[in-house]
This record gives sequence, structure tokens and C-alpha cells, in this order.
Amino acid sequence: MEPRLKTMYNEDIKKNMMSAFNYKSLMQIPKLEKICINQGVGKAVADKKLIDSAITEMTSIAGQKAVATFSKKDISNFKLRKGMPIGVRVTLRGEKMYEFLDRLIAVSLPRTRDFRGINNKGFDGRGNYTLGIKEQIIFPEIDIDKVNNIGGMDITFVTTAATNEESRALLKEFGMPFQKNKNEQ
Repeated sequence: MEPRLKTMYNEDIKKNMMSAFNYKSLMQIPKLEKICINQGVGKAVADKKLIDSAITEMTSIAGQKAVATFSKKDISNFKLRKGMPIGVRVTLRGEKMYEFLDRLIAVSLPRTRDFRGINNKGFDGRGNYTLGIKEQIIFPEIDIDKVNNIGGMDITFVTTAATNEESRALLKEFGMPFQKNKNEQ
């Protein structure tokens, strides 16, 4: 069965984007390529078990096996050696990407404390958007009793859009709850 957001993209979002930006071809319509989720685990320098628990948590959140990231150089002030595991990442594409996005928008983001929408300033100028999450416990897949270290993560939405406006419109069509600007009311 095709994910709900993928069906919605093919049936509704393409038409809306086509009329909003006056594209001449269907191939010009921006699409979501992948979602990259990163989590830095700085305390893992002292305790190696934190990486294992972060991998387990990230795997359950994403629905796909997460991998550890390793340091590239020695930094003596942080007691960091080259090749030490210091983070966790996972890249989602295809059906898993749409399923994760659906869960993020419908379930996880509304569970954030004092949630008033996501920040408008996460765009990079090339059509990609990065969202920072302060606590991984907003995801229902995480059992709060088993969490030994609350940490944040970055979620990057990579699109084929050329500008921030196109990317923002695409994500808004998917249902991303952006904050209202002062003049938008």
C-alpha cells in the first residue's frame, strides 16, 4: 500500500504547485528527495554505551537501521580522538521517507512542549530545510522510561526545489506547520 503523503503528493500537491508557480513541465515541480536525521552524542566520548542506545532509539524512530558517525580529527580540549563514535545518522528515501514525514507532522510535532509551529529560518537557499528538535522523546516510538540521555536531533528535508519559496510551499503542502509571520495573521 502506498503511503498517504505520497498519494497526496501525486494527486493534489503537484497540481497545487503547478498552478502556484506556473511551471511549464511536470518535471519542474519540486519533490522531496530524502530526509536525513542526525543526532550528535557528545557525551559518548566518556561513555561508549550512549552510542548504542542512540542507535537503538534512532532506528525505532526512523524505521530503518541507523549508523554511528565518527570524528574526523583529534581535539584535545574535548578529549576526542580521530575515529571515535560521536553521533548517529540515518537517511530515509522512498516509502519510509513519506511514512516518517506523516508521523512527524501528525503525531510527533504536536507533542512538542509549547508548540507554536516550526521556525521559518531553517532554509539554506538551495531548497533544503533543516528542523532542530530539542528532545527525542516527542516521538511515540521512544519509551520514556528506557531513555537514559535526552538529546536533540536535526532533521533535514532535501528537495529538488531551486529556491526557499518553492521549498517552503512544497513542505507547507505536505502539512508542515510553519509559524505565522507577524504580517500573515
